[in-house]
Amino acid sequence: MILENIKNVEARISAACERAGRERSEVQLIAVSKTKPVAMLQEAYDAGARLFGENKVQELQEKIPVLPEDIAWHMIGHLQTNKIKYIIGRVALIHSVDSLHLAEAIEKEAAKHDLIQPVLVEINVAGEESKFGTSDMKANAEMIRAIANLPHLKLQGLMTIAPYTENAEENRVYFRTLREFLYGEVRDCFPEHPVLSMGMTGDYEVAVEEGATLVRVGTGIFGERDYGAQK
Repeated sequence: MILENIKNVEARISAACERAGRERSEVQLIAVSKTKPVAMLQEAYDAGARLFGENKVQELQEKIPVLPEDIAWHMIGHLQTNKIKYIIGRVALIHSVDSLHLAEAIEKEAAKHDLIQPVLVEINVAGEESKFGTSDMKANAEMIRAIANLPHLKLQGLMTIAPYTENAEENRVYFRTLREFLYGEVRDCFPEHPVLSMGMTGDYEVAVEEGATLVRVGTGIFGERDYGAQK
């Protein structure tokens, strides 16, 4: 099942790239493996997945030691400052830097280990109260510029979580807004090929059409989650 699901997602990404006139190599797929057992992650790995996304630090701590070393782990969930020490230098990318306070805490921990931690700034484009970050783009620009100056962080791009919707087209405006903000307002803060982490199972094709370079697909690969099974 997982192998077929990954093939299906990859084919849909390729089709979206073609519609947008983009190269397939511009987009990477993150298998969002939160709440899923190690056996399922191993199955996805065997099917070719190398980027895995987790929402909780505890799951990262449990999974990293028992899965192949060439996996690139992505922290995509909200990160508490007191948990930074457990993942610093162990994850390829932290997507969810939603405040200067958090960025400065990551900077402090990275400095202790004399390493550079790649991060994304999370932007709450839709202004949903249930999501972290802000939709105040002026404030976001000021925050991004401050984070870009932190010496032990490598600011690689932006991330957003669009609203849940049955119609993916409804989220196009949010993906487009994020892309236009990056390239129009804060382009100088990012490397030559900035990262746009946007799009999940329900809307990743639209996100790719609007410039996503990382898409985060969980249910589309692993199936529905049983949150009741969590501790």
